[in-house]
Amino acid sequence: MSDDNPSAISHVSIGSNRHDEACAFYDAVLATLGVRRVMEHEGAVAYGKAFPEFWVQRPIDGRPASVGNGTHIGFIAASRAQVEAFYAAALAHGAQGDGPPGPRPHYGEPYYGCFVRDLDGHKVEASFWDETPA
Repeated sequence: MSDDNPSAISHVSIGSNRHDEACAFYDAVLATLGVRRVMEHEGAVAYGKAFPEFWVQRPIDGRPASVGNGTHIGFIAASRAQVEAFYAAALAHGAQGDGPPGPRPHYGEPYYGCFVRDLDGHKVEASFWDETPA
């Protein structure tokens, strides 16, 4: 990885109690953002565009996965249309809506995004930062 990578985070992992279903969910939903499976291990699947950035896995300690209060995962969308496609795909694959696509000026004027709860209840966001002049 080069020094010009703008990301500050290597990767994020979430636990799932419904691993196979969760992976099928993320296969469909992340495809709307151009994200795909890039690596797999027993009980763990990594998604990204070029390298593993987001993992879905069975908890390594064998105990049930739980949802973090105040925790969410945000994915970058390249357009408002991708945000809307992400939301539609997530709902079609079993997610619960937690904030439909739209602007949220309190996050910044360029923000356009949505929130869902995945099959395990994790809060997941897709957002587009539109800096084109109005």
